[in-house]
Amino acid sequence: MRPAVRSAYRRTSLSLQQGLTLIELLVAIAMLAIMVTIGLPNFQNFTARNEVAAEVMRIRTALALARNTAVTRRTTISVCSSSGPPYETCTFNNWNNDWVIVEGEATDGSLAGETVLRVLEASDRVQVSFNRDDRPVRFSALGWSKGYNGTFSICGKVTSNPTVVLNNAGRARIKASSSGTC
Repeated sequence: MRPAVRSAYRRTSLSLQQGLTLIELLVAIAMLAIMVTIGLPNFQNFTARNEVAAEVMRIRTALALARNTAVTRRTTISVCSSSGPPYETCTFNNWNNDWVIVEGEATDGSLAGETVLRVLEASDRVQVSFNRDDRPVRFSALGWSKGYNGTFSICGKVTSNPTVVLNNAGRARIKASSSGTC
């Protein structure tokens, strides 16, 4: 008779352990709410920092690509901002648009007769300004940007906004900014 008692006991104990109690469910929901409350602002700061870092990399990529192309092709290469397809003009005072790398000098903002080599799409969450907003960035056949150097300021939703400094030799470096003002 013992085997019958054991099987009946197992059935009743299995049927009693199905699901969660209301208290366990409320505790789990409360813990989830606390974790989301703590984690969401950190995630927003993380994404804002990544947006700024991506913009810095876009600027450095455009400048390095233009410089390398100028040296490789032994010609003048210009980088400017353009307001979108079709890329017929450069806007020197608004660097928040798509960036265009062109073969030629891009004089007076006209891209007529210039060969567009590459277009780098702009970010809509980060603001970019150039301290020399009356000209494009131009690299000579030797890779120099003499007279077309300057500083790009990147402004996002973070407290420290970096700058990309382009020197006369055509090299770009990142300078961390301590102020959060743009």
